[in-house]
Amino acid sequence: MDVSSNSCPPKLHTRLRLWEFADRYVFEPVDGLADLLLSVSQVNGSMNLVEELPQRGPSTNSKVQIVFGVIGVLKLAVGTYFLVITDRDCVGSYLGHAVFKVIGLRVLPCNNSLSASDEQKNVDTEFSELLDAAERTIGLYFSYESNLTVTSQRLQELGDEFKSLPLWRQAEPRFLWNGYLLEPLIENKLHQYLLPVLQGSILGSENLFFQVRGSMPFLWEQIVDLTYKPSFDVVRVEEAARVLERHFHDLQKKYGAVVAVDLVNTHGGEGRLYERYAKSMEPILSEDIRFVHFDFHKICGHIHFERLSQLYDQIEDYLKKHKYFLWSDKGEKIEQQTGTVRTNCVDCLDRTNVTQSMVGRKLLESQLQRIGVFGANDTVSNFPDFDANYKVLWANHGDAISTQYSGTPALKGDFVRYGKRTTQGILNDLWNALARYYLNNFADGTKQDAMDLLQGHHISVSRDMAAPSKGLLESYAVVILPCLRVGFGSCYVHDYINETR
Repeated sequence: MDVSSNSCPPKLHTRLRLWEFADRYVFEPVDGLADLLLSVSQVNGSMNLVEELPQRGPSTNSKVQIVFGVIGVLKLAVGTYFLVITDRDCVGSYLGHAVFKVIGLRVLPCNNSLSASDEQKNVDTEFSELLDAAERTIGLYFSYESNLTVTSQRLQELGDEFKSLPLWRQAEPRFLWNGYLLEPLIENKLHQYLLPVLQGSILGSENLFFQVRGSMPFLWEQIVDLTYKPSFDVVRVEEAARVLERHFHDLQKKYGAVVAVDLVNTHGGEGRLYERYAKSMEPILSEDIRFVHFDFHKICGHIHFERLSQLYDQIEDYLKKHKYFLWSDKGEKIEQQTGTVRTNCVDCLDRTNVTQSMVGRKLLESQLQRIGVFGANDTVSNFPDFDANYKVLWANHGDAISTQYSGTPALKGDFVRYGKRTTQGILNDLWNALARYYLNNFADGTKQDAMDLLQGHHISVSRDMAAPSKGLLESYAVVILPCLRVGFGSCYVHDYINETR
């Protein structure tokens, strides 16, 4: 099939019967979309389409289970591995199409023919541990019919010709979590198996405002040294301005105007990052690029998060000027968003989530007033049930993203969830902070290695090489927010930039 044609894209398989034989795996479509079966050699991972199952004699042993898609293929010198979805949960919809969360993930090894020495088995053991970690990856979402990697405004701008492409061709590469894993399937032209997956948090149905969260947009590092809060240092200071300028120009091309909201402290290690950020921003400041610093901890402390209203007062004119995307029930564009808010703290979890929740609330109120659901002076707080649901949604979102990144729920989540700080919330923050300390110093290395493996950033290991050292990145960490795109109605992941819609 010519995937570059303007015909309707091939429908993706939604249910497959996975047969496991002694020498191969066979994926049998049970959704009525195709008659051919996908056969995968357990010897070397080679793939081909066949018309029927292998002949099975009385002594043939085979196992069978239902799977819901192939996430991709990982090709290593020690073998080939297929990642399949064994369980899913429908969590909402996007543009009228169901959105699913991956509940179960399984790795199928294809390396039966390899005879290994003890040293080679050590290599297999190391990668097996990483693959076990990969199976535990959380926050993966997909849709068989809708492109989750771009905003609804962007989809409308791209038009019908773009939407006729296969989903993997439509996907925004920054937010395609399994882009590297799909390459072997693309090479074999297995179009009905090419399922785009993203990582993040999707809660409820689609919404029509979006924000961006991202780390400090220049090169910096944090050395893990067993202290509670390792020091921050800017790397290649002379390149900071150039890296930052390129980043903001890229944001402008994608979203229009940008207001950068920086929430870090003005003292200590964070203060050095703030100073570099502010200095690097000076040459590019304009009517379309603004920089607002708000020392969250100094102004709000641990309990006075209502003081975020001071930040809103500084950006209210910008939000009203650049609006949000709004279309009618007939699919006609009424309003267009012409700019976005880019928010950061250090790791873009806790302070950022509280702030984005505040901005989202203000814009949601404006939207509901605009379409007549709210009166001119109504706020979300006037409707207790709706207010509670909004807070829970954002709190759950913050917890999901934080758990993916740090291994614990978000700090300050009680304010987002209940609108105030609580004694239990403060105690929970203390416990989660201690857990983060342990995970950051003793567990993140393996987690990072597994991420690198799945994204194609691993070292190519042949069977006659020594096993890599355990925890390749445990002693040194470059802090860049990993692969997230997150948000009120939908959340997705990639790079150190996260869209929140």
